[in-house]
Amino acid sequence: MNSQRSELSKRRAAAGENRLPPACAVVVAAVVYALLPSDVLFTNRLLVPAIEVLLLVALLVTNPRRMTRQTRWSRWASIALSSVVILTNVVALGLLVSELSSGGASGSHLLIAAMQIWLTNVIGFALLYWELDRGGPVVRREAERDDLPDADWRFSQDENDDAVTEVSRTSSVSSGWIPIFVDYLYLSLTNSSAFSPTDTMPLSSRAKSLMGVQATAALLTTLVVVAFAVGSIGS
Repeated sequence: MNSQRSELSKRRAAAGENRLPPACAVVVAAVVYALLPSDVLFTNRLLVPAIEVLLLVALLVTNPRRMTRQTRWSRWASIALSSVVILTNVVALGLLVSELSSGGASGSHLLIAAMQIWLTNVIGFALLYWELDRGGPVVRREAERDDLPDADWRFSQDENDDAVTEVSRTSSVSSGWIPIFVDYLYLSLTNSSAFSPTDTMPLSSRAKSLMGVQATAALLTTLVVVAFAVGSIGS
């Protein structure tokens, strides 16, 4: 018990999570959106990226290098940022499907747009999962285990404490492990690829709902690529 408390103390005393990976993900999503074909844009191509960058700058002011501070407005700004990425991408997907149905877009534009939308889908949901689970990155780092909000996802490290020594030593119970952005990025990537959970299981209703929406969007995007491939064979 004492060793467990010691590990948890190390976790709380450690520097906050690095801000760079999620910030880079936002920049990638903004650039990818700005480069979408005009057929799948519902507004000026720079408006949405500008909103995303402004929200990111506001969040960087609060935590420029490490995730060490969280306020109510910063948490809502972070959720708003990921929501903007997701919702505008869903609209782009809808326009893409519409263009496919009407035959108004060229094959190359459809394929490029589908790849960009799939990538943005992965990034947007990774950002939202990262912010929602167990109170967000700051709370996960600083709060006692007993004080953490209920988990939305169960990672492999949360259940391997009774495995062999070289596996169990990195478990949540033994080492104080907590998920960081790359873990949620992997969760989002696998959900968009397999259209279902793989090694990380959703626990809450909102987690299941969000993963269902993401998987559906990813499936529709994949069907666009398949349709493009079939059309190319037919031509």
